Amino acid sequence: MTEQNQPRSIHTVTIVNLGCAKNQVDAEYLIRLLKDAGYLYTGDQSRADAIIVNSCGFIQPAKEESISVTMELKARYPKKKIVLAGCLAQRYAETMALAEADGMAGNRDLSAVIDVLRGLERGDHPVLVPDGASREIKRDQLLSPPATAYVKIAEGCDNRCSYCAIPLIRGPVVSRRIEDILYEISALLDRGIFELNLVAQDLASFGRDRGEQELPELLRRISGLSGDFWVRLLYIHPDRFPEEILPIMKADPRILPYFDIPFQHASTDILRRMGRRGTAEEYLKLVARVRSSLPQAVFRTTILLGFPGETDRQRREVQEFLKAGRFLWAGFFVYSPEEDTPAARYAGTLKARWSRYRAAVWKPRLEALQSGISREVLAGFIGHPMRLLVDEPVQGEDLAIARGYIHAPEVDGAAVLHGEGLSAGDLVDVQITACNGIDLEALPVLR
Repeated sequence: MTEQNQPRSIHTVTIVNLGCAKNQVDAEYLIRLLKDAGYLYTGDQSRADAIIVNSCGFIQPAKEESISVTMELKARYPKKKIVLAGCLAQRYAETMALAEADGMAGNRDLSAVIDVLRGLERGDHPVLVPDGASREIKRDQLLSPPATAYVKIAEGCDNRCSYCAIPLIRGPVVSRRIEDILYEISALLDRGIFELNLVAQDLASFGRDRGEQELPELLRRISGLSGDFWVRLLYIHPDRFPEEILPIMKADPRILPYFDIPFQHASTDILRRMGRRGTAEEYLKLVARVRSSLPQAVFRTTILLGFPGETDRQRREVQEFLKAGRFLWAGFFVYSPEEDTPAARYAGTLKARWSRYRAAVWKPRLEALQSGISREVLAGFIGHPMRLLVDEPVQGEDLAIARGYIHAPEVDGAAVLHGEGLSAGDLVDVQITACNGIDLEALPVLR
């Protein structure tokens, strides 16, 4: 038995979290599972006996980052046990030879990580890829900024977009019980959380595994809770957008008029080959209906460029769609072929490779267009009041980085708030005074 595989006690564990907000929630669940199993959790890698890499496996760059981080950690801490967990492990653990990982654990049942740690203590090289779902897990430690939390309401996806590997990794939709979500939200509010960000692979699919779309009912139940808080909805598939939520949101301003809707493209042909039912015209009509019901609504979207066979004409359709939609925020991604997805069958052709090459040329053009749109929309907030949540005071300065209802954590711009004695988690009523790039500037409103 090599020195690396010698049995060794593991007392203290840390987590390196990669990927999306849903992965962050998994990491928070893992912290609780570790504590329940008798391990100590630390945020200091140097103090840990084992390091869990909670990986992302969504697209090729994310896979490469997960592997690179695992290799770098083993090189830095050769005597520590490194566990590759998360999405990349769920999909590839049984076929991937990564010597730097002492053990691997998939993420459909998070308790597999505990079993892997136990195996490492025995001197094994455990690889566990669970098929079942995790049980309901309570969290007692959050990795978000103060006063902010993500609340995962469902796992998995049934949309089966032709380019996406998420259903292969996370499995079909499994929705949490509304009562369990409400219990968790109430506990978060009791501990001082103000901003609740509802996340899932697709919020519009919540409840579909039980036979109906339950997002409206969930929001009605949340609206029945007392207290001062924000609820933000992150990721709603446009083909399943539940317009029944609009009157609920209009009646309760605590449910923020912020809509994260990944339209992905504007060409009908591309959308059909992506496995999507809508059209640019229908999507713009949806945006108009939302704005008619909620005039303060702001939108974030994502655009996938370089899908196999995409042409410059179809990219110009995206350009016109962005001009017409005037979304506040948009992210642009170049198509990454994912094995075992329908779209991957076409990815190796000369035409498909040319599409990706041209997408890389167009991406900065569209980003520049969107930056201009974002600045124009943001300028409309100058001179108006807004409520801001402080994320982080700037050391040595009388200012802080804060966010309003128009800013989701980590992915959007922010507001530079000028004022003395600001602390993370503070709520401040302000007036927007300027816009610098994609960031606002604000001053507290004196009362």
